[in-house]
Amino acid sequence: MKALVTGAAGFIGSHLTGALLDRGADVIGIDCFTDYYPRSLKESNLDANRGREGFHFVEARLQDTDLRRLLDGVTHVFHLAAQAGVRKSWGADFRIYTDNNVDASQQLLEACAGRPLHRFVYASSSSLYGDNVSIPMREDALPQPVSPYGVTKLAAEQLCYLYHVNHGVPTTSVRYFTVYGPRQRPDMAFNRFIRAALTGAPITLYGDGEQTRDFTFVKDAVAATMAAGDQGVPGRAYNIGGGSRVSVNHVLEIIGRLAGRPLEIRREPAQLGDMRDTYADTTLARADLGFAPTVTLEEGIEAEYRWLSTTPVRA
Repeated sequence: MKALVTGAAGFIGSHLTGALLDRGADVIGIDCFTDYYPRSLKESNLDANRGREGFHFVEARLQDTDLRRLLDGVTHVFHLAAQAGVRKSWGADFRIYTDNNVDASQQLLEACAGRPLHRFVYASSSSLYGDNVSIPMREDALPQPVSPYGVTKLAAEQLCYLYHVNHGVPTTSVRYFTVYGPRQRPDMAFNRFIRAALTGAPITLYGDGEQTRDFTFVKDAVAATMAAGDQGVPGRAYNIGGGSRVSVNHVLEIIGRLAGRPLEIRREPAQLGDMRDTYADTTLARADLGFAPTVTLEEGIEAEYRWLSTTPVRA
């Protein structure tokens, strides 16, 4: 395997890169270090793989890169690069999301057309479902995203499908449900909650805390992504969830037990674009990919808690 991993300095991308290298693959990683969160954190992610045999890193935007040269000899593409964040995708910033999530994906897919790839795996999102679907969410539900970010993830996933149908690119999409764990982005809830618990600072909670999520540990998300690269059915999308629907209030109870003290919680109104509930039906992923989550929520939160408690704060 010779794999191209886009977004290789990111949270999931750096874990995926390491797992592919562990497997003996040659990996080309590309990342443009968008300013959504500090570059130093992404450099730290990258340090986990930098210097490893079989790894080559390119700092560039996909839109500015000679993609045909980058793809030379590549057998697998894992497309994780994207502008993240639901809450910042409104207003004038939407053009950043269309540029990095839609235009970049189209250019990469266009460069892959006619190449003998084994698989092109796209990192999609549960954000594309919106709130008007049955729980648990199935892949055949009508997607109605409630955030501009979700719209761009849906658009890129549809581009993957049409490049498969029209150009034979063997695209498979994995719809991640709230991935967490070590190296998680600093804006994400678990990271914010745990850092506040470690320092005794107040925790800002948007909404009443009874909103639910299907939290997925990063190791399980990576295993599913690699399985999609091996045997995902081209043209299909797969839900990748942690296997349980849990309220945010329950998560805070777990973090409070780990911290060994009561948490100070400041409640704010729910934010635009935040979905009320997510829960993945993973029947298709189990059947096609052999996917089964192995890390419980308590184990995963404890792993992220340990990581944050031993990781220096970086600006």
